[in-house]
Amino acid sequence: MGFLVRVLVNAMAILAAAAVVPGIELSGAGAALGAGLVLGVINALIRPILLILTLPLTLLTLGLFLFVLNALCLWLTSALVNGFVVQGFGAALFGALLVSAVSWLLTAFLSDRGRIVVITRRSPPASG
Repeated sequence: MGFLVRVLVNAMAILAAAAVVPGIELSGAGAALGAGLVLGVINALIRPILLILTLPLTLLTLGLFLFVLNALCLWLTSALVNGFVVQGFGAALFGALLVSAVSWLLTAFLSDRGRIVVITRRSPPASG
């Protein structure tokens, strides 16, 4: 259930990026769901390997190279999914930034199992 929710979150983030970033085109909701699924698999399987291989470069750039890795993962997703096109590195970079930000905001309200987390305010203990 949690993986399905994360795929939907990725799809919504990709829809937002396609609406905002010039150079990112999406043919419809099916392409967004496919891109969300492929991006989730890439982030789970390929990105950790890339992180390890590029660790020296990431340390040398004080972590800024992670933006490039995110852009490459988004570009790879567009290469694998029909109906999802990322034109150029600039679009991939800004799209990856937006997808990361939207995904982070949406998953901030989800538990690890994909359930919505309700934040409640506790009343202070009674003094007495």
